[in-house]
Amino acid sequence: MSSQYPQQAPGIAPAPTARPVDFGTAIVVAFRNYARFDGTASLSEFWWFTLFTVLVSAGLGTLDQLMVVGAAGVGSVLGGLWSLAVLLPSLAVAVRRLRDGGNRWTQLFWLLLPIAGLIIIILRLCDPSRTLAAAPDQPRI
Repeated sequence: MSSQYPQQAPGIAPAPTARPVDFGTAIVVAFRNYARFDGTASLSEFWWFTLFTVLVSAGLGTLDQLMVVGAAGVGSVLGGLWSLAVLLPSLAVAVRRLRDGGNRWTQLFWLLLPIAGLIIIILRLCDPSRTLAAAPDQPRI
């Protein structure tokens, strides 16, 4: 009896699958799978994690603005460290989200195109999830 799901190698955890999650779970899943570029991420997982990173960045930016002029710039240092800390998890969840929508990870290169590229990648990240039965080996280009 053949299964439509690929077999996992022994000792390797299965890739995360896309399912709707809440705000807290999305953050935990994104950081737990910070370097997993296989599997999929649901719309809610991606957008909740994106909201979390934007809110923290905005808070650190506000902290930087509230600091006394001439101070060490604690907000700037923390903001820079935060950006480095979420770079890999953000890329990983974006790649998983693109895969869940039936796109290739190379769609991220649209970000190199000013303005129009951002619009294109946002539309790609909003694509509905595809099922495994709908030609998993044939991503949409």
